[in-house]
Amino acid sequence: MTTFAPAPARNSTKAILRSQIRMELILTARRGEAVVLAMGVPLLVLLGAGLTHVLALTVMSTAFTGQAITTGYERSYGVLKRLGASPLSRPGLLFAKTAAVLALIVVQLLVLAAVGVAVGWRPHAGQLLPALGITVLATAAYTGLALFLASVLKPETTTGLATLIYVLMLAAGGIMFAAPGGVSEFLPLAAHAEALRATLSHDQPVPLGSWASLAVWAAVCVVAAARKFRWE
Repeated sequence: MTTFAPAPARNSTKAILRSQIRMELILTARRGEAVVLAMGVPLLVLLGAGLTHVLALTVMSTAFTGQAITTGYERSYGVLKRLGASPLSRPGLLFAKTAAVLALIVVQLLVLAAVGVAVGWRPHAGQLLPALGITVLATAAYTGLALFLASVLKPETTTGLATLIYVLMLAAGGIMFAAPGGVSEFLPLAAHAEALRATLSHDQPVPLGSWASLAVWAAVCVVAAARKFRWE
């Protein structure tokens, strides 16, 4: 005779986060058009800008624009409300979304780097660790800003504003055009692109200005998202 022993206790935080990260990645994979867009625009920019600028643009496309639009509609459709009734905490959801985006970004950057190597780009392997560190910081800043906007605005407004910010960053962030003096030390896209250019292209340390700029953006945006995030 089989004896069942139900264990209704809450699962571990690690298991909950692992499950949510997996679900975020599955949902992202189902939105193939968003992934293609996040890769397509940077590949087109590659024709007129350096690869390190394209890498920075890809991070922003995925971690900010895509995340803001997706989360805004998830809240509008009641998806987040249902998650709020689960054991997943608000900080847990923010962490899971950031981790899932970072995993997707790693795959995207590997693809772009492979394209770059195929056309003659030779990054300095000794600077990969600081380049990765500054990219994680940029991802945190963009994801925090995206989740903040998606929490305080309607999804349609979030979509329009996120797209506008994306275009403005592209225009003023030194990607398509030279950034005005001092801008590279303030705008996250320009700071990230400059850091990747210094490390991967010129075998130099990440500029202190880039560390400071992205650290401030990350701190402000993550705190704002954590304090203002709403399930519905």
